[in-house]
Amino acid sequence: MDVLYFAWVRERIGLPKEKVETQAPNVAALVEELRAREPRYAAAFEDVTALRVALDQELSDFDAPLEGVREVAFFPPMTGG
Repeated sequence: MDVLYFAWVRERIGLPKEKVETQAPNVAALVEELRAREPRYAAAFEDVTALRVALDQELSDFDAPLEGVREVAFFPPMTGG
């Protein structure tokens, strides 16, 4: 699946997008896999309460299943202004 990173998540990981092969059943498990990769991923996912996730471009939750999902995007909460 494609995993997209936005804003400071992208800055910490150093990539805007990558293909990830995973058997993770849900977003939280995917985050744990990513966090275990390298320190830069651990830094990006240190506090998931400061992140939002979208599955196939729809806002979702970290306990959402990944079966059939093609794209996961991680980003900080948006602010209006």
